[in-house]
Amino acid sequence: MRARLRTKPLALIASAAALALAVGPFTGGASSQTTDTSAGKNPLAGNGMWIWYLSRSSHGKLGKIAKRAHAHHIDTVLIKSGDGTHYWRQFSPAVVRRLHARGLNVCAWQFIYGDKPGKEAKVGARAATNGADCLVLDVEGQYEGKYPQASYYMSMLRSLVGADYPLGLASFPYVDYHPALPYSVFLGPGGAQYNVPQLYWKDIGTTVDTGYIHTWVWNRIYGQKIAPLGQVYSRPKAGQIRRFRALAMSHGFDGVSWWDWQEAGKRQWKAVGQPVSPASAAPYPSYPFLHVGSKGDFVAWAQQLLAGGGYTVPVTGYFQASTQAAVFAFQAAHGLPQTGNLDVPTWGPLLQNKPLAVRWTTGGAVAAGSSGRLALPPPKSAKLPAVRDEIPPAAKRAGR
Repeated sequence: MRARLRTKPLALIASAAALALAVGPFTGGASSQTTDTSAGKNPLAGNGMWIWYLSRSSHGKLGKIAKRAHAHHIDTVLIKSGDGTHYWRQFSPAVVRRLHARGLNVCAWQFIYGDKPGKEAKVGARAATNGADCLVLDVEGQYEGKYPQASYYMSMLRSLVGADYPLGLASFPYVDYHPALPYSVFLGPGGAQYNVPQLYWKDIGTTVDTGYIHTWVWNRIYGQKIAPLGQVYSRPKAGQIRRFRALAMSHGFDGVSWWDWQEAGKRQWKAVGQPVSPASAAPYPSYPFLHVGSKGDFVAWAQQLLAGGGYTVPVTGYFQASTQAAVFAFQAAHGLPQTGNLDVPTWGPLLQNKPLAVRWTTGGAVAAGSSGRLALPPPKSAKLPAVRDEIPPAAKRAGR
């Protein structure tokens, strides 16, 4: 789950100044998140705690887990249920029933790689069958560039668990650092209803507030409810944990969760459950500033939004002349300043469009099938390297 466990090497090619240019000016009105698309209550509302190894979390004693959870106002436990194509037997119907009986919500989480997406989907569905209130997909560097695999995984999973079953995506918080990761698939039509960015501010080497700004600006464009994942490992200060919760409240998020049970110290547990009030800081009313030359999944998502609104634009993940022409036309139709850029005034109306539903394939484009999804080859941006890793190498994190 933690970024320090990732195995895929990441290219270090960007500077910190690039963020300021990409985000653009902090102006314009803030918009609320889209309405929850699932049929029931948000299973990630309130306070959640992630469990990696059940046996190392209160020694696997379910009574002790429930007692500690209630003592620190934990509403939901998220227990690992699968790693790729391997189901973890620690997530069993008996465990779910016993924790439910003790008043806890119980969600499952699965780390996926994209090598065998069909089999991985069956592992995810097994957790739902075993009683999980929701399933959260841990998607990291192994999935960068794998658009067809992401499409296949999501379509297979949805066919097994149903269109309304609550799914979440837990992935890198800084979308702009990972231009080839298919956020638009996992959070797009037929995808997850909840966005759970892994905002581990201490290991990233930033403040809670700065981490929130970066994460909020780049994740809000995907339109799903955000429930940020904070850290209680590596002994972050209690005040930072309280600040994380306060900012979540000021953003209007339904809940937060924490990585992870077995590594949280007494001070971290205490801070997770202490009363807090919403922070006075309001969410930054900004969006990514995209223009000719921008490239990445976020551009592909914008192109899907434009195409869904009836504008002719190829979904390539590259902001080129054809995309600029579509943006000019969109801005003219909506009485906006015709800049040709995706700026703050343009994003708000654009996000009202229903995105083009895409099924990414390994072959060429074919006509839409009975699902109504247009089948396309992966966007050109799927070949882009990662810009950087949010979490620096361990040697550079010494002393924090």
